[in-house]
Amino acid sequence: MLTYSFADIGSDSLYGHLYKCIKNDIIQGILRPGEKLPSKRSFAKNLGISVITIENAYEQLIAEGYIYSIPKKGFFIADLRNRTGEKQPDLTAESIQMNSGEMKYLADFGSNKAVCDQFPFTVWAKLLRECLHDFQEGLLISPPSGGALELRRSIAKHLLEFRGMNVAPEQIIIGAGTEYLYGQILQLIGPDKCYGVEDPGYRKISQVYESYGARCKYIEFKKDGIDISDLEEQKVQVAHISPSHHFPTGVVTPISKRYELLGWASKEKERYIIEDDYDSEFRLTGKPIPTMQSIDTMERVIFMNTFSKSIASTVRVSYMVLPKHLVNRYYKKLSFCTCPVTTFIQFGLARFIDEGYFEKHINRMRTYYRKQRDYLLELINASKMAPYVSISEEDAGLHFLLYLNITCPDEEFKRRMEKRRIHICALSEYYENPENKTEHYFVINYSSLNEEQIRKAVKQLSEEVLLVKAK
Repeated sequence: MLTYSFADIGSDSLYGHLYKCIKNDIIQGILRPGEKLPSKRSFAKNLGISVITIENAYEQLIAEGYIYSIPKKGFFIADLRNRTGEKQPDLTAESIQMNSGEMKYLADFGSNKAVCDQFPFTVWAKLLRECLHDFQEGLLISPPSGGALELRRSIAKHLLEFRGMNVAPEQIIIGAGTEYLYGQILQLIGPDKCYGVEDPGYRKISQVYESYGARCKYIEFKKDGIDISDLEEQKVQVAHISPSHHFPTGVVTPISKRYELLGWASKEKERYIIEDDYDSEFRLTGKPIPTMQSIDTMERVIFMNTFSKSIASTVRVSYMVLPKHLVNRYYKKLSFCTCPVTTFIQFGLARFIDEGYFEKHINRMRTYYRKQRDYLLELINASKMAPYVSISEEDAGLHFLLYLNITCPDEEFKRRMEKRRIHICALSEYYENPENKTEHYFVINYSSLNEEQIRKAVKQLSEEVLLVKAK
């Protein structure tokens, strides 16, 4: 029987550690092609861990091609040699590390990937099993186009308790990712409208709008948010903004500017604000900022959020809250659409929220991310590059801006860091208008990094800054 130690696994999850142990034994030839792995139950008993942990490790190994299963017979080691006769690359640990997208970098400051060992696998598995038992009939019925009522009720309750938003479940529309909902908004409001997006901003938003044939304008983003005079000048009708935590600058739009934006929207009948509540759950200091939707008295705000960041990027469940007068229009125009999120996942997520697990998860992750951020800031401030850096917008969301007093262009510095296997994004990359670009600001997203990666990354970053620092 295979035996592995779980005494010192660092920041790895149990299943992640087991997956790595088995994979390394396969790569090193300790486990040979065709060799049978222990059954999940006997392996779990021998290692003193849960069957779910074994199952998750085996599923990951199957997905990557290291093992395969034969129904009613078990799990077997795959033959990694090239069966076509062509020369197979050397499958050393280093070659896997350099060629795998997951392991390419020592640290990736641009990644939004969830931290594996922080995901509530046990709770999630328990709730999904309960749903299979409790909602057997409901699981076989297609939900309405807006999504399962159970989930929309849960979200409405959550929004009231944690964001001060008093909305009816019928106003909530469920989608598989925000890109899907962007498309629904375009069909609802019309692709003939002029849509304004923040500059700098999240590039995918404009790509979706333009793919539908909509006119898309890039609106200058200033220190207090999107420029209202630029909205007027470019005759924008729908403004897509992220006031609670702007990406990539991290700026939080002040309440005075929010009221100004609502005033802008109220001036014409078909003006709307799409409030993208990006990252709002992870404000690390103080209470969450009130949403624009909660102070909107003219029904001009379409509120959007996603569980991709708060739970995991692979949980493709997003939602929007429509103004009441748009709900009827939605069902008249788009009731033919089938909700793309499976009923199974919707019921599971509803129970995850209703039973308090979502709140506990957010609180736990907020504490975890605050610790990671503080550790990163501590290392930066204690490093030799400290005299050449400054940090801003570190309290809202899971990234901040790092200004480097260096002489080389941003692209050159990025290339230098790539050679050190550190991925870093420059703020200047996110501008559409070259006249507005600011150099030497870098977007530091720390959400997917463990302490060892942070320590190595700061060391590499500091060494490079000292090489290219201002004279």
